[in-house]
Amino acid sequence: MSNKPTLHTSLSPALLHLYDLSSSIVVIIDVFRATSTIAAALHNGAKCVIPVDSVPKAIEISKSIGGIAAGERDGMIAEGLQHGNSPIEYNREFIEGKTLILTTTNGTRLLQMAMDNNADTIISGSFPNLSAVCDFLKSENKNVVLGCAGWKDRFNLEDTLFAGAVINRVKKQFTIHCDSSLMAEAMYDKNKKDLVGFAPNLTHYHRLVERFGLIEDIKYCLTPDVANVLPVYNDGKLVVK
Repeated sequence: MSNKPTLHTSLSPALLHLYDLSSSIVVIIDVFRATSTIAAALHNGAKCVIPVDSVPKAIEISKSIGGIAAGERDGMIAEGLQHGNSPIEYNREFIEGKTLILTTTNGTRLLQMAMDNNADTIISGSFPNLSAVCDFLKSENKNVVLGCAGWKDRFNLEDTLFAGAVINRVKKQFTIHCDSSLMAEAMYDKNKKDLVGFAPNLTHYHRLVERFGLIEDIKYCLTPDVANVLPVYNDGKLVVK
């Protein structure tokens, strides 16, 4: 038997309870767009990102600490907020030194679930910080659960593609007896040369591009290492490790 740590992929928040998180690093994956936005904001000098599950809570916290309340529901800027879930919005001029309070349809909810299930360590991952995630997972030598945020508990392709990208880079260090991980890597391997070209196959692409014209967001979210920092969740906040 090998002594390597294990790696599993949870394809939806509805499946997260099937995995033992207490001894695992959980990677929160919400490629379009929460975890891409978190990486962008922290890469551009945000003090921290505070994920919350409701718009009123985001507004309340931002008022009390002078932060920026932001987020979306179903892809649109949530009612009552001035800023959305677009990574491109959080350039250095705008976000440096500030705190972002973020609420999203899928990603922030998954993070809460990971916490409720006693995850050992929680980090957030997306293509913009792919290398930072992989380097961390290799250095820690702990069990890993790649947690895909999906879409309202349903499976989605882009989060699974990112899980596949991680597996593709770290698999030698892990024991992987997990069909969802094998499927994720096979899908990534088949499409890795042109992720942006593959994107029009994704339902969430149509939600974001056909309804809101967010093609630049999509390109950013699928570009490896443009915001290569490691957001670690600690004491209610995501901060750069």
